[in-house]
Amino acid sequence: MHPDVEQLTRIVPPPAEPGPRAWPEVEARLGTALPEDFKDLVDTYGGGVFDETIWVLEPDCADRDYDLLAMKEERAEVLARLWEIAPEPRPVQLEAAGASLLPFAYIEGTGAYLYWLTSKDGRPEDWTVLANAGRGPEREHHPVQSTQFILSVITGEIHSEILYNLPVEDHTFDSNDDILEA
Repeated sequence: MHPDVEQLTRIVPPPAEPGPRAWPEVEARLGTALPEDFKDLVDTYGGGVFDETIWVLEPDCADRDYDLLAMKEERAEVLARLWEIAPEPRPVQLEAAGASLLPFAYIEGTGAYLYWLTSKDGRPEDWTVLANAGRGPEREHHPVQSTQFILSVITGEIHSEILYNLPVEDHTFDSNDDILEA
């Protein structure tokens, strides 16, 4: 288990049932490898929401709004239109050749997303986090991996203006299985 996921499990107990995904198939459908920390995170917790705020996207979620593959396509289209027709500029981090964004989490109730800042030639373990406010041009680049970012935001080690309601005192994780069945 990735050390950041292991540390997260000490703070937020995972649900009993997730289990490993068919990551080679998922990565083939996405057209890219994914970071090991994220794969361990989803294998340990599944998709769902940390502290009623950070909703981790998972592959093949029954609700396409929380499906990693569906959101990859949707967010790419939305961002392309936004940068083409709106006054919002592209993030400076995307000026590097081969750089792109891939969403891995949605921020509940805000329209904000957490993206990996990817590079065509870089390893997924080198991807960092770009938080986008969703309803405005505000962005934050955090030079850490996705699970470390989630862990650090919910514990208060990293402060984010976009995730203004974190940290909270009592940490929770609600799985997609529990939320979407209700």
